[in-house]
Amino acid sequence: MKFRGRVWKFGDNVDTDVIYPARYMNIHDPKQMGAHCMEDADPDFLKKIRPGDIIVAGENFGCGSSREHAPIAIREAGLSCVVARSFARIFYRNAFNMGLPIFESAELWDRVPEGAEIEVDGAAGTIRFLGESGESLAIQPIPPFMLELLKDGGLMKHLEKKRSAGEGHS
Repeated sequence: MKFRGRVWKFGDNVDTDVIYPARYMNIHDPKQMGAHCMEDADPDFLKKIRPGDIIVAGENFGCGSSREHAPIAIREAGLSCVVARSFARIFYRNAFNMGLPIFESAELWDRVPEGAEIEVDGAAGTIRFLGESGESLAIQPIPPFMLELLKDGGLMKHLEKKRSAGEGHS
């Protein structure tokens, strides 16, 4: 599972209200959720990004409420993944459940400028800087079960697939 895109940087303690503002909690269509991703942090964010771009953040990304809307909004905005120094635990779990790949890297935020292009290889556990340096950083690879969740599109789709294959429990 590889992701390639430009970096958009956000600092520490980016909470779920910044990722997906509470005033839109009545929206249930995932595509419409994506239309409001990060708008309180940067009103022009969605005009600047391209499909596949990557959020790079500091400590405690996704803190705040346990809303599942935040990882859905990121995914539906067209961003491929998030790399942060650390994630709030509930956001970490919600991201995988909703099919959003996330990775922890203590080094990346300090070493990559906004707008740089990187490639994140979740299976191999590497982040490679595209361009002149070609530098690589090691990250934890995604555990096999979590990788399976992501490939299936999240927890609910994974469970549906298992049930269809006759692997579900009654």
